[in-house]
Amino acid sequence: MKLSRLFTTGVLALSLAAAPAMAHRIWVKPTTTIVSGDDEWISFDAAVANGIFFPDHFALSTDAIRVTSPSGNEVEKQHAQKLRYRSVFDINLKEEGTYRVELASQTLMAVWKDENGKRKMWPGRGRTGTVEEFHAEVPKKADGLQVIDSSRRVDVFVTSGAPSEESIKPSGKGLELDGETHPNDLYTGEEVTFGFLIHGEKAANASVTIVREGEKYRDVDDSMTLTTNADGKIAVTFDEPGMYWLEAEYEDDKAKAPAQKRRGSFVLVMEVLPN
Repeated sequence: MKLSRLFTTGVLALSLAAAPAMAHRIWVKPTTTIVSGDDEWISFDAAVANGIFFPDHFALSTDAIRVTSPSGNEVEKQHAQKLRYRSVFDINLKEEGTYRVELASQTLMAVWKDENGKRKMWPGRGRTGTVEEFHAEVPKKADGLQVIDSSRRVDVFVTSGAPSEESIKPSGKGLELDGETHPNDLYTGEEVTFGFLIHGEKAANASVTIVREGEKYRDVDDSMTLTTNADGKIAVTFDEPGMYWLEAEYEDDKAKAPAQKRRGSFVLVMEVLPN
């Protein structure tokens, strides 16, 4: 097994690989998800924050964010700027169909105690660990050695004209949507089903949290917490329109050696329209 190096940018790599242990929330939020016309623009905010869609912690680097057109071509991000608490960029939608905006990583991680009982972690901040590097750098008989195959994905889908299916197909890597429900076809009052895969397999018993925008201005936490069924699916009905943040987390002991566990985290920002 060869783990891909999808990015190695300092703070970005740390935030994605270690995010399951952090209280902060990562998101890439578009101004809208659906436009019509031959030459449209959508702007995005990207941040790691304490809450949903309110940047207050640090800006997420746009360097590793990849944009793919409906025809499968890479699209250049325009006007990218890193601000204090958020980064911003634009994309120009010149093709009809669905564009994929993604941030993805996979890394091997290890923790153990040294001879003095001090906790050690590999590969360290800003690095992506491969199997070859693990064998060269990690002591195999270390006290309490734990090895995890960790993946992280952040997806946003935006559409010009009618939604298309090619861009929502799963990659077979990490935790992701199964490609059966289009994220740009969501309306209030209609039950929708989201399916999740872990490395191409049904992600049963994954934990899913869904939060509607405006969290800062609500007195109570009205987030939805669900668990996927044996087919890796959840069913949900949205009562109110707006932007929503979804996070799914998964862990099992079916990892390939030298990992003992595999862990996946997935974030999706989606827009629900009034019916």
